[in-house]
Amino acid sequence: MRLLPTTPNRCANTIPGVAPAVLLAVHAAESGAGWALAAALASLVFAVRGWRLGVRCEPGRLVVHGYLRTRRIDRSRITGVTDFPAVRWTAPGGRERWTPVLAFLGTSEETAGTRRRKRENVARLRRWAAGRR
Repeated sequence: MRLLPTTPNRCANTIPGVAPAVLLAVHAAESGAGWALAAALASLVFAVRGWRLGVRCEPGRLVVHGYLRTRRIDRSRITGVTDFPAVRWTAPGGRERWTPVLAFLGTSEETAGTRRRKRENVARLRRWAAGRR
């Protein structure tokens, strides 16, 4: 099961990567600065990761896609899902950890439909983590 924000929200999640990529590409074209082209490509990676923000609930593990990394958490190690939202889990060494789910983080500017979809996704994630679909 894959839990994702709405399509407009996914598009908005790409902006932190797309905007700098465009500006850096223009700078690289005008100045020939290699560093700007490299930074533009890195920004595009950030944009793609923004589009992919979400979670994938697999039979034995949870995969959380974030801007900077993808975290895989064994289902048996999950201890809860917070309202932040974040997944609380226990590392193999016994240390308590938490992984934020940025895809479902609410803002005051979002529409009621977007807010509802995020709440529904967090509720589905909670049910999955508790062993209920």
